[in-house]
Amino acid sequence: MATAIPSIACLGVIGRNNNPLHTSIFPSYDASNNSFHPVRTPLQFSLILSSTLDVFELRSRQNTAAGVGLTGDFGLLHAVDDRLAAYGFETNTGTRFVVIVDMRGRRIDGALAAGLDGRDKRLAGAAAGLREGEMRPVFKAMQLAYVKLLQNPFFDPDEHSPPAGQGGAKITNKKFAADMRRIGEAWTPGITNL
Repeated sequence: MATAIPSIACLGVIGRNNNPLHTSIFPSYDASNNSFHPVRTPLQFSLILSSTLDVFELRSRQNTAAGVGLTGDFGLLHAVDDRLAAYGFETNTGTRFVVIVDMRGRRIDGALAAGLDGRDKRLAGAAAGLREGEMRPVFKAMQLAYVKLLQNPFFDPDEHSPPAGQGGAKITNKKFAADMRRIGEAWTPGITNL
């Protein structure tokens, strides 16, 4: 028997002018045919990422009205359905990182789950949900990858953040894409460093 635990279904980077900069999609476990494939199409993930912008805006307004200039971990933005949940982080420059988690996206063998100890035993019970702070290592790693990209002398950030209402170039840097892939594949509930 296999146990399903949360995994990352999609990582998104959104520019300060609400333009999509990067999207990485990861396969999820499908128990019906014991295979791995994305749970949504790229267009559907794009729409989910766009829907998080409303939540970022609403929370920013609420924080401004309360006199709190909050940037950083916004936590759970919204539950998309019974399987997907979107978490968000905003940098002080307005770049937003979104992680869409599939609550049943990774399979571990039932016998393996029964024999796990320490941190790994929490994996077996992780199907119930995520604790606050589970996404912090993901956001920290995403921000580090983005900062490394900004330090590249051949990367022009202005090309990717045009004035509002105009399109912008997506991030095509292979190293950045590889970092996002590594982050999405390496994360499991309870991990503290990526």
